[in-house]
Amino acid sequence: MNTIIFLIIISVLIFVHEFGHLFMARRLGIKVEKFSLGFGTQLFGFKFKDIDFKICLIPFGGYVKLAGDSRQEYKGNHWEYFSRKPIERAKIVFFGPLFNYILAFLLLWAVYCIGYPQMNTTIGQVLDNMPAKSSGILEKDRIISVDGKKVNYWSDVLVNIKERAIKDKVEVKVLRNNQEISFSIAPQEKEEKDLFGKTRKVTFIGIAPSGEIVEERYNIFAAFFVSLFRILQLTYFTFKAIISLILGHLSLKEAVTGPVGIFNITSEAAKYGFNALLHVTSMFSLALAIFNVLPIPVLDGGHLLFLGIENLRKKPLSDKVEQRITDVGFGFILILAVFILFNDLIRYGYWDKLNGYLIKWHTK
Repeated sequence: MNTIIFLIIISVLIFVHEFGHLFMARRLGIKVEKFSLGFGTQLFGFKFKDIDFKICLIPFGGYVKLAGDSRQEYKGNHWEYFSRKPIERAKIVFFGPLFNYILAFLLLWAVYCIGYPQMNTTIGQVLDNMPAKSSGILEKDRIISVDGKKVNYWSDVLVNIKERAIKDKVEVKVLRNNQEISFSIAPQEKEEKDLFGKTRKVTFIGIAPSGEIVEERYNIFAAFFVSLFRILQLTYFTFKAIISLILGHLSLKEAVTGPVGIFNITSEAAKYGFNALLHVTSMFSLALAIFNVLPIPVLDGGHLLFLGIENLRKKPLSDKVEQRITDVGFGFILILAVFILFNDLIRYGYWDKLNGYLIKWHTK
C-alpha cells in the first residue's frame, strides 16, 4: 500500500509539472506532439487533440515533446518552439515549476481547511534539575501564554521561549485543574544548530510536550491567507537553506533526500491519515518547484539561464557550447543523485539490511 501511495504522489507531482509546460505551449499556439509520464518502456497510451499521451515504466520523470524544439528539427513554422522569442520560450519552461508551486499552495490551503495536526501545549515531562521544575511547573499543566503572548500549539511555546533574551525571566502562565497559575522562570542557555546549520544560543526551561495532537483549522478564507503566508515563508527558508548549503554551513547529507527518503516520509505520513499525506505532498511539490528553477543545466532553471543569455546577446549560444555546459550539468546531477541515493540507503537502514542479505547469501 505504501508503494502505491508513493507512486501516486510522485506521478501527481510529475504530471502537474509537465502539464504546466503543456498548458503554456498550447496557450502560445505551439504544437505539442507528446506528453510522457515516466521514461522507458511504454505501458499504455492514447491520442487526444493530436497529442500522444503515454505512461512509461520508470515513474521518476516525464517530458513534453514540442514541435521544432531542437534546432535540427526546426523548419520555421509559427507553431514550432524555436519560432518564438526567448521570453515566450521562457514562459513555457517556467510554467512547469510554477504549476508545482501553485499545487503546493492549493494542497496547503486544503490542509488548513481540513485541519493541520499540531501538538497542543500540555506538558508531558518536566526535566529534573531544570528551571521549570524548581519553579513549580508540573506535568499535565497546559501552557496558555508565554511572556503575555497567547500560545495555541507547542511550536508557539518553543518559538517564544527560545527566541528571547537570556537576561530576562520567562513569564509562563499555565492552566491546572481549570485554574490559571503564573510562573516567573529564570531560563538557562545552550548552543544548538538552527535549520541552516548555524550555531546559535537559545534559552530553555526544561519541559517537553505530551505529544497530544489537536487540529489547527481555519475557515476557507482565513486558510487562504494562512497558507499564502506559510508558502512564502517556506520559500524563503528553502532558498536560505540552499545558500547555507553552498556556503558550507549546512550538511548536504542532512539537508537532502531522494526517492528512498520520499518513500519513507510518505509511508510515515500515511499512518497519520489523508491530511498528513496532503501536507507532505505539498512540501514535495514546493521543493520540486524550487529545485527546478535552480540555474543548473538540464533543469528548467538551466534552460531559463540559456534563454536569458540568448535574450541579452540577441542570439543563442552555439550548439557546441550549450551541449558542453549541459553535459557538465548532467554530470553534476548524476553525481548528486548517486550521492543522495547512497545517503538515503544508509540513513534509513537499507544499506545495513542489504549487507546482511549479502552476508547470508555468501555464507550459504
